[in-house]
Amino acid sequence: MPIHLCDACGTSFPESETAPDSCPICEEERQYVPASGQSWTTAEELAATHSNLWKRHEPDLFEIRTQPKFGIGQRAFLLRTPKGNILWDCIALLDPATEDIAHALGGINAIAISHPHYYTTMQDWARTFDAPVHLHALDREWVLRPDDRLSFWEGNRKKIGEGLTLLRLGGHFAGGTVLHWRDGAEGRGALLSGDIVQVAADNSRVSFMWSYPNMLPLAAATVRRMGDAMEP
Repeated sequence: MPIHLCDACGTSFPESETAPDSCPICEEERQYVPASGQSWTTAEELAATHSNLWKRHEPDLFEIRTQPKFGIGQRAFLLRTPKGNILWDCIALLDPATEDIAHALGGINAIAISHPHYYTTMQDWARTFDAPVHLHALDREWVLRPDDRLSFWEGNRKKIGEGLTLLRLGGHFAGGTVLHWRDGAEGRGALLSGDIVQVAADNSRVSFMWSYPNMLPLAAATVRRMGDAMEP
């Protein structure tokens, strides 16, 4: 039976002969159901019409983005380290070319995801690369396709490798997480943020929102707390 994907957000659902009736991710106020209504594709159909574009941002950091745009235009990052590679965030399309490139770069040892809008087909990536997926326990309710490779962590910090630390900031989602890469940006450190932290048009600034498409803000106290959590 096929795995159905939501066209609007890229979330995958358990195998079924028929598409789901609705997508809980889209029906919630942090996303939206398109005016044309909910629609679905399958992993096979997506692979037939789309491909992944790779871009190197710096040595050991590769962006993966699907073209033409699918879902909300998510992108993932493959971060290479001497002790194993991390996939940060996830995209729906996992095609043979992507598998080959990722294996050539050293494979994927672990996956970490910022929030539910990037869950997409994390289960397939985890199975293909035999890698655990680190998700914050506060967002467990948004996992629509259970898998025994999903690992739920609690608290505000989790080390997943040498110089690699997950920080729970909350905000956009209760379990909203960023990844601090100590050795990134030529040793200055880099923050991989999904859209838990959003870089503004003036790129000396960042901002935080409850819902980006629906322009719903967070409380000032929440924004201050998130900023304080990142300060170190």
